[in-house]
Amino acid sequence: MTRGRLTLLAALGIDNFGSGLFLPLTLIYLTHVVQLPLAVAGSAVTAGTLAGLLAPPLAGRLVDLIGPRAVVIISQLVQAIGACCYLLADGVPMVVAAALLIAGGLQLFYCSLFVLVADVSSEVLKDRPFAVVTMVRAGSFGLGALVAGALLTAWGPAGYQVALVTNAVTLVIAALLLGIGVSTPRPSPAPESGIRRPTGLLRDRPYLALIVVSSLFGLSLDFFLVGMPVFVLDQLGGPSWLPGAILALLTTVTSFGSTAALRLTRHLTRIGAMSLGSALYAVWCVVSLAAVAVPAPWLPAYLLTVTLVMAAANLVFGPRSNALAEAAAPRAARGRYLASYQYAFASAQIVAPAVVALFSVAIWLPWVVVAAAAVAASVGLRALAPRLPPHAVDPRT
Repeated sequence: MTRGRLTLLAALGIDNFGSGLFLPLTLIYLTHVVQLPLAVAGSAVTAGTLAGLLAPPLAGRLVDLIGPRAVVIISQLVQAIGACCYLLADGVPMVVAAALLIAGGLQLFYCSLFVLVADVSSEVLKDRPFAVVTMVRAGSFGLGALVAGALLTAWGPAGYQVALVTNAVTLVIAALLLGIGVSTPRPSPAPESGIRRPTGLLRDRPYLALIVVSSLFGLSLDFFLVGMPVFVLDQLGGPSWLPGAILALLTTVTSFGSTAALRLTRHLTRIGAMSLGSALYAVWCVVSLAAVAVPAPWLPAYLLTVTLVMAAANLVFGPRSNALAEAAAPRAARGRYLASYQYAFASAQIVAPAVVALFSVAIWLPWVVVAAAAVAASVGLRALAPRLPPHAVDPRT
């Protein structure tokens, strides 16, 4: 592994450690430290987050113009400024500004991250580098969340501010590491010989369809993150510690299993692996809903076991989806294409809370919606495969 790649992994680990420290505590910080009502805090963060969704078009052009490393560094510095705004916040305007900076910085980050990983990686096929990055980021985020719990236990309310300051510092350190220790090729304005030339994303219907299909896949994970606490605590009356244990288990499996999952599915095309992931998402919905019939003493063990199905789906789907999106994009316009691809996951983040709200109608309804989305994504992906570049669908060709 090259020095630049090791430095990149170290920078991403430090970045995500800081994110794990504070991001899960954002609303609690605003209600306990800034002392905003929960409804006001939630609305302010949502407003800033929605405004941050305007960043991908700018991010894509910046990546193609100045390169992904510079955009990732900018994104980390923007998030650090946002964290400082949270630290100084004493009312709604500053909270909205902080949420906007952090959301915009995160969008810049995700829009440029996978181009940077692809440029730094020496492998022709990017599935494994993406899987390794997933492992490092997931493990670091989980470690940050554990340290945050220890900070709050030891420091009480002051622990929130310590976590916030540490988050800002880790972002700056990560940016410095990338600036000093990682180098990437200069952006080339002209497409390489033999590489598909960009025709304009809005005219590239197969890639637009890939974004739509991926949003259906993304709904499963975002529903898991937002909906499982509601399902476990409100619908099933489970113990209060269980949602945290479920998330910790998912993070742990993701941290250690990405490359193993890649090896086990190496005989599949990227479309085949992603379709397998979608089938596992649908299975997870069915077995999760079956928890309503599980006796209360067995509920924690059952739901923790069910989480392994979700983890397997993520391990199979995640690295392949990013590799497919990167390979299907024209090289001269990868920044714009991969930035637009992030809308698949941003839209899922917006829709997921509305799906969770369907629990108020019937306990089974959200599960049916998410399972149907996973099945529709699998069908759509297989129909789309012949229209995508063959080397992107099956790199063995």
